[in-house]
Amino acid sequence: MAYHLKDKVVLITGASGGIGAACARELYRLGAKLVLTDISQTSLDALATEFTKERVITETVDVTDWKSIKQVTNLAVSKFGKLDIVFANAGISWKESAYTVFNCDASEFEKILEVDLLGVWRTIKSTLPEIVKNKGQVVVTSSIYAFTNGMCNAPYATSKVGIEMLSRSLRAELAGKGVNVSVLYPGWVSTPLTEGVFGGDSLTTNMRELGFPMVLRKPISAEKVAKAFVYGLIHKKPRIIVPARWIPIQLFRGIVGIFSDWYLANHTRIQSLLLDLESRTKKQ
Repeated sequence: MAYHLKDKVVLITGASGGIGAACARELYRLGAKLVLTDISQTSLDALATEFTKERVITETVDVTDWKSIKQVTNLAVSKFGKLDIVFANAGISWKESAYTVFNCDASEFEKILEVDLLGVWRTIKSTLPEIVKNKGQVVVTSSIYAFTNGMCNAPYATSKVGIEMLSRSLRAELAGKGVNVSVLYPGWVSTPLTEGVFGGDSLTTNMRELGFPMVLRKPISAEKVAKAFVYGLIHKKPRIIVPARWIPIQLFRGIVGIFSDWYLANHTRIQSLLLDLESRTKKQ
C-alpha cells in the first residue's frame, strides 16, 4: 500500500547540501511539510526561499549535540503538530585531502565518526518517539562505501557501514510497530563532497579510475537520488540503491569484497599512488 507524502512532516539533517536540498525540493513538490536543518543558517535560509513559509521550518542543528537535535524535534511538533519522517542525511568527509589511516589526523578521523555515525544515531534516537507514534519512516544516507573498500576514506566508509547495520537492526525491531526504516545507498554523486575524485585532485581522481570499473565511475545528479529517495518512501523500500548499476555489487558484496580487497592490495600503481598521497599529506 502506497505511503502518501502529502502533508507528511519530514525532518532532514544536512538539508542544504546536494542530496539533502534535492530531496527537500522533491518532498515539497509532493506536498510534504519540511523541517530543514543544517550547521549553517545562511545556507538553510537560501534554500527556504524556494518554498512557502507555511510549509517550512529552518533551524541550525549540530548533530553532535543531543540538545540541539531534541530542540528541533520539539520545534517540529510545536509548529506542525507531528513528525512523520526523519531523514538522517548529515555527513562530512576529509576537509582538505584524502588521507590514509596511517597518515591522518586522529581528531579529524574521530570528528567524521562523530558526525556521520553518532550524529545519525542521535538524530534517530531523538525523533523516534514521534516516528513510532505516527507509524512513520526513518531513512539514513549510507553509501556504496557500505559494501566497497574504504581506502583513503576510512572514517566515512566506517560510518556508512555502521549506520547501515543500525538501520537494518532498527527495521527488524520496529516492523511490529508499523514503522518503516530505509537505507539510502547513493553511488558517486556530483556534490562538493566528491569534487576531489572527479578532477579536483588528480591523484585521487586517478585512484578512483584505477579502483573502479568504467561502468561504476560515472557520477549522477543529486536530483536523480531525490527521485529514487521519494520512490523508496512511497513504496517503503528497505534499500534504495541509486544508480541501479550498483545493485549487483550490493547483492554479491561478499564475493566482490574479497576480490576488491585483493586487487587494491596488489595493484602496483595504486600502491604507488598511496605512497604519493602519504608523502603529499605528511604531517609536519
